[in-house]
Amino acid sequence: MSITLSVAAANRVRHFLSARGHGIGLRLGVKKTGCSGYAYVVNYAEDIQPDDVVFEDQGVKVVVDADSLPMVDGTEVDFVKQGLNEAFKFHNPKAKSECGCGESFNL
Repeated sequence: MSITLSVAAANRVRHFLSARGHGIGLRLGVKKTGCSGYAYVVNYAEDIQPDDVVFEDQGVKVVVDADSLPMVDGTEVDFVKQGLNEAFKFHNPKAKSECGCGESFNL
């Protein structure tokens, strides 16, 4: 099982953690919602819970709860800028389809 970060995503997380002055990494999860069934939930990881799985890529910790892990296993998290827009993008090999905005997916 693994979660990976692109160079751009790792740099972005490091930058924001440094600017905030606290946090241990990126927390990635999913919730049942969105136009395609599930939506990614991204936040700062402040701690590690007993049921969390921790990955480290490019010096950045990625924390995933055990319930979300089967749905995001193998995902690469990227960070892209397009004009004035910037966002994390997810390359999830388990997703059968995604909505047009890329923030929700179906398994």
